[in-house]
Amino acid sequence: MPVLVASDLDRTLIYSSAALALTMPDARAPRLLCVEVHEAKPLSYMTETAAGLLADLGDTAVFVPTTTRTRKQYQRINLPGPPPKYAICANGGQLLVDGVTDAGWHAGVQARLADECAPLAEVQEHLLRSADPVWVRKHRVAEDLFAYLVVERELLPADWVKELAVWAENRGWTVSLQGRKIYAVPKPLTKSAAVREVARRTGAELTLAAGDSLLDADLLLAADRGWRPGHGELADSGWGAPRIGALPERGVLAGERILREFLRAARGSTAGSTAGSTEVGQHP
Repeated sequence: MPVLVASDLDRTLIYSSAALALTMPDARAPRLLCVEVHEAKPLSYMTETAAGLLADLGDTAVFVPTTTRTRKQYQRINLPGPPPKYAICANGGQLLVDGVTDAGWHAGVQARLADECAPLAEVQEHLLRSADPVWVRKHRVAEDLFAYLVVERELLPADWVKELAVWAENRGWTVSLQGRKIYAVPKPLTKSAAVREVARRTGAELTLAAGDSLLDADLLLAADRGWRPGHGELADSGWGAPRIGALPERGVLAGERILREFLRAARGSTAGSTAGSTEVGQHP
């Protein structure tokens, strides 16, 4: 049975120049491959070694990019290896199959959000009213599913994100700070739900996952095995759980290490060792 590998992208497998964390002497820095260009400028990178590992992984397992990015933002990325048959965008709100949106999946997500959460418009209005233009650079809505702010981190008040999280909690939303972005996301909008659907469609008996942010916690907990890098929201808070490897590497070298772990686990799996785990999150 196939192994499913569901991985976050930004600051997990791919890195902006600001997130590379190249702390070694320049002469020892790894060679980098640009995997995303935006407005004619290079934007995201992985090491050349990681690119080779990802190509191998695509031949070994069902690799599913699993991102909070919108479909348009995801489609800017040019990953090495075979094109993924499945991709999860908008934190689970959009499922792409051979690059095409699965309309039925999206409709089901929208119905659940309407039933269980305060409306997006209420959250937008609160963000516009409470966020100070002194430190907010952009207000954005993604796929009519969730909202985020682009901020100047050094000007952001220390308690503002915590206060927003308390406000959002009472309305069925969650808040995540990732780099210069503050996300407000409905609680039922999860990567893990979409990954379960891909596991069902592919018949995967083993699911591996990786991610660095609060929005990846449900994905990691739902997988049979998972890894988080030494940077990001989860590492900064000391978050951990059984079957989750807390890696010491930070920056772009963490992405390389995560891919090595994926390959080792995928190649080492057997039908016997995964018997009884026929759905994401079900363990013997």
